[in-house]
Amino acid sequence: MSTVLMPKATAVWLVENTTLTFEQISAFTGLHPLEIQAIADGEVAGGMTGLDPTTNGQLTKEEIKRAEADQAARLRLSPRDVPMPAARSKGPRYTPVAKRQDRPDAIAWLLKVHPELHDAQVAKLVGSTKSTVQSVRDRSHWNMQNVRPRDPVTLGLCSLKDLNDAVDKARRKAAREDAAVKKAKAAAGELEEETLEEIDPAEADQPDADLPEDHPDAERH
Repeated sequence: MSTVLMPKATAVWLVENTTLTFEQISAFTGLHPLEIQAIADGEVAGGMTGLDPTTNGQLTKEEIKRAEADQAARLRLSPRDVPMPAARSKGPRYTPVAKRQDRPDAIAWLLKVHPELHDAQVAKLVGSTKSTVQSVRDRSHWNMQNVRPRDPVTLGLCSLKDLNDAVDKARRKAAREDAAVKKAKAAAGELEEETLEEIDPAEADQPDADLPEDHPDAERH
């Protein structure tokens, strides 16, 4: 059975550009209706670039209009005559010579639009190095005066799927780190409260009443 390419990015586009119900988008993309609602509320896939299913042959505009007119209708995936591309083996990304001069522009765009990405992720997306990413970040790149931020997907340096996957991964990592910091702060606060509770305010800073009169710390009148 054929499945939707990049279902989350496709769902983002359908939410933003159609009047389809959450159930219709859910049935087409295979995502849970609650996840579709979270996308619409901006709680999931924030900042993800939507993928227009009509440009890659997954849907037709007529099919979308048909489903919009009937909430009970379900979108039908367009038949694909072109075979699916073979999965690319893992390894360093090859950048054609003609596009290598565009990499600083792509790096500048990623640093500006997706600051949550780490240098290693940016370098991997555009087939560059961390030192080049750092030089663009601190504006010490030798050709910085000619660098203009441009979308790496448009430039053909990376796919939309790779970009969205990298952004999702970076945001999940940031969320985990933020949760860990909050947990550590909460634990530290609880420890401080327990320490304060061990001291009875009624006994704090009170003189000892049973000291003999000749004791150095006994109060003399």
